[in-house]
Amino acid sequence: MSSLVRYVAEQNTWNAIFGKPPYDLSVPADRVRLARRIDGELSPENLTMDGELPRSEVGRRYNKLIRVAEELQSLDPSIQFSEV
Repeated sequence: MSSLVRYVAEQNTWNAIFGKPPYDLSVPADRVRLARRIDGELSPENLTMDGELPRSEVGRRYNKLIRVAEELQSLDPSIQFSEV
């Protein structure tokens, strides 16, 4: 689960900067919010930054997000992704 924990820590850092509530993996609603965020990041436009990123960076980002999504689904099998 280390990818998921690192991802949540990253997102919580950004949430703190922008005054948003932190994610808590023990809260079902937060797991759903995370799944939606991951789905958004996996959309082709966001994943490739509208085609601006090199293929190697797109692949790295994709692999990271897929690992996080898989770990989140193993934590909560009811979580569904549209982009995975």
